[in-house]
Amino acid sequence: MATAQERAELDARARQGETVIPGGTGGKSLEAQEHLAQGRSRGGQTRKQQLGTEGYQEIGSRGGQTRKEQIGREGYQEMGRKGGLSTAEKSGGERAAEEGIPIDESKYRTKPARSSALN
Repeated sequence: MATAQERAELDARARQGETVIPGGTGGKSLEAQEHLAQGRSRGGQTRKQQLGTEGYQEIGSRGGQTRKEQIGREGYQEMGRKGGLSTAEKSGGERAAEEGIPIDESKYRTKPARSSALN
């Protein structure tokens, strides 16, 4: 546990915009960052408890597989190329256009989403 002086120093750094608590991104004070980090951790843990570890892992892998099925293997690869070009300042599409890197969006084959009522 941090001493009062250490907490005061951390709070001053947090008020200047620095993230001083892992997972506390966006908090404008030490206390706010602690609450944000705690809430983020709890959100994932609650879902994990509901599904169990194996179910939670299955949901994570299923998301990528579903998208891959929707846009096809080639489209998924193109999307990965485009995503790899993105930066904090520019999207992958903007950067690809700027640097003359061809991204073939015609490979994004789309399938209509299946209705859950039919499954």
